[in-house]
Amino acid sequence: MKILISDAFDPSLPERLARFGEVFDDTSRLSEANVVLVRSKTKCTKEYIDSAPNLKLIIRGGVGIDNIDSAYAETKGIAVRNTPAASSVAVAELAITLMLSVINKVPFGHEGMVTGDWRKKKIKRMELFKKTLGLIGIGRIATEVAKRAKGFEMNVIAYDKYVSTSDVAELKGLDEVLAKSDFLSLHTPLTDETRGMINKEMIAKMKDGAIIVNTGRGKCVNEEDVAEALKSGKLGGYGNDVWYSDPPENSPLVNAPNAVLLPHIGASSKENLLRIGDIVVEIIETFQN
Repeated sequence: MKILISDAFDPSLPERLARFGEVFDDTSRLSEANVVLVRSKTKCTKEYIDSAPNLKLIIRGGVGIDNIDSAYAETKGIAVRNTPAASSVAVAELAITLMLSVINKVPFGHEGMVTGDWRKKKIKRMELFKKTLGLIGIGRIATEVAKRAKGFEMNVIAYDKYVSTSDVAELKGLDEVLAKSDFLSLHTPLTDETRGMINKEMIAKMKDGAIIVNTGRGKCVNEEDVAEALKSGKLGGYGNDVWYSDPPENSPLVNAPNAVLLPHIGASSKENLLRIGDIVVEIIETFQN
């Protein structure tokens, strides 16, 4: 078996996979690979798949598989797997981190300290305590966010048209979640239904000064509309870890006020990369047998 590691995984993974066959990270050898490991950077399009005549298995280290043309892979007899259970804690902790960073003006305060500008009087903080957190989507990651939010005694509500019950959030209609949320955290896959769903019409239904955090999918948000709402003050802040492309190209969010922006690091904790590696080994072991 020949295994191509196409994206960044834990450094220990090649040695752990060596018992299955040859492991390499030279993407020019795609045509030789029987197994390809990807995360977000590699896009397994029809053309990519056609360039891999020996491919039998694609594993995505992460939650979704929207960077893989899984339907086309299936027609070619290629199995597609992912590691949805691994990343929940890492991404949930980052969502909470973004909320805290936005409301405590952490980047602004840090920049002032580095440049010698004592910004104490310029920073007006707020608390998570007793605020309402709205979740769009209530899957694994959102559930972990809700658990942590309850540690701040937040009131947690959620909208998910495909879920009828939740142990951690009170389910509401979308308009009610938008209207009641002090913080809105996005946790949806990218589909035709969710693409650009957070736009000026949706933002208009939110509280003035509400804060949005996106650790889900960049294209679920209309960046122009969010940037405009930040400039007008309709939104009080925006925390973002996901983009239209990695890295973003000419994103209006980069120069928007009251935004805390990160380079898609939600699943990149050292603990999570080890968990992903564990599941990758299990998948290949099962597939081989």
